[in-house]
Amino acid sequence: LTPMHDWHVANGATMYSAGLWYRPMIYGHPGETIEQAYVREARATRESAGIVDVSTLGKIAVQGPDAAEFLDRVYTNMFSTLAVGKARYGLMLREDGLAFDDGTTWRLGEQDFLMTTTTANAGKVMQHLEYFLDVIWPELKVHVTSVTDQWAGAAIGGPKARQILAACVSGTAVDNAALPFRGIVHGEIAGVPVMICRLSFSGEMAFEVYSGAGYGTHVWEALIEAGKPFGLVTYGLEALGTMRIEKGHVTGAEIDGRTTARDLHLDWMLSKKKPFIGSAMMDREGLIAPDRLELVGIVSLDNQPLNGGAHIVEELDEANPHGSLGHITACCYSPALGKYIALALVKGGKARRGTRAYLSDPLRNRFGPVEIVSNHFFDPDGSRMHG
Repeated sequence: LTPMHDWHVANGATMYSAGLWYRPMIYGHPGETIEQAYVREARATRESAGIVDVSTLGKIAVQGPDAAEFLDRVYTNMFSTLAVGKARYGLMLREDGLAFDDGTTWRLGEQDFLMTTTTANAGKVMQHLEYFLDVIWPELKVHVTSVTDQWAGAAIGGPKARQILAACVSGTAVDNAALPFRGIVHGEIAGVPVMICRLSFSGEMAFEVYSGAGYGTHVWEALIEAGKPFGLVTYGLEALGTMRIEKGHVTGAEIDGRTTARDLHLDWMLSKKKPFIGSAMMDREGLIAPDRLELVGIVSLDNQPLNGGAHIVEELDEANPHGSLGHITACCYSPALGKYIALALVKGGKARRGTRAYLSDPLRNRFGPVEIVSNHFFDPDGSRMHG
C-alpha cells in the first residue's frame, strides 16, 4: 500500500492491484463508467491540472566514488556528465541486447544518485544492479540501496501545475529559472521537507514531489488544498495510461522482453561513446532485421473501442483469421483526440505510418478498420511539457 492509500479509499477511488501494489484505477463519480471517469480525469489534467500518486515507482540509491561510472555501464546513455541537481531519462538493456527497463535518475550529489525504475521492475532492476556489482565489477566502489518505501511521491501536471506549486511551496522558487525541465529543487510544503523534480510522463508541464513516506498524506492533502482554486483533479492509473498513450511513452507493455531500443524508437539513447550492458549483443542480425515489430500508433476508424492483445492484419478474414502483422499493447479513448487509439507493435511499423489496416480479435469477435500512425499522437514537439 502507498502512504496515501487510506486517503484514496476515503475519497472514492476504485483500487486495483498493479504489480505488488494497490493503486487507484479511477476516482469515479456516482453513475460514471470507468471510461467516463478516466476521460474526465485526463481531460481535466490537460485543461487545468491533475495529481497522481507515484509512490510505487522503484527507487534505488546509487552511492559511492564510482557511482557515475557504474551508471554509465548500466544505462545505454551517459550519466557521468549529468550535473548535480539535474535528472536524466535512462534506458537499460539486458545482456542479450533487448530492452530491460527505463526511468529517470537524479543526481543529488557528486557521488549520490537516486534511480527510479518502473513499478513492475523495481525488484528485477535491484537484482540486476547487485549482480553486476557483486560478480562482474567487484572493484567498483558503489553501494545500491532500495529506498522505494522511504519516499512518498506525487506527480502534479497540467497547465496550472506550476501555479499550484508556487502557492504551497516555501524555501524555493519553482519558476522556469529556478526549476527548468529535469531540474531538482529542495523546499517545504506545509512544513515538511520536499524534493521536487520537473519531469513529465503525461506530456504536460509536470513535477514529481517527493517527501518522507510518513508525511506523504500530509503533503498530498496540502497540494490538493492548494489546487482547489485552480480546478486540480486527482487521477488514477487509467487516466495516467491514457495520457502516456497519447504521448507515445513506453511502459512494460512495450518493454516486454522481446523489444529492442530501435523497435521502440529509443535508438537515440544508445551511446556510441562507451560500452554498456547489452551493447555487444544489440546489433545481432536478428535484432536489426528490417521486418521486426516496431512501435506505432493505431487509430480506430469505426469509432469503436480497441482491445489490448488484438491483432493487426492487412486483410480481414473473420472466418479464418490469419496474417498477423503484430498486436496492440495498450489502448484507450483519447479525450485529446476524441478517438479510440492504441499503441501497437507492428512488422516494419515505421514504413507503414499513414496506411490502413484492420483489427482482428476473434476471441472477442471484434473486427474493424484502423489507421497506422506515429506513436506520438499528442503534442509531438513537447511544447506543452516545456511550457
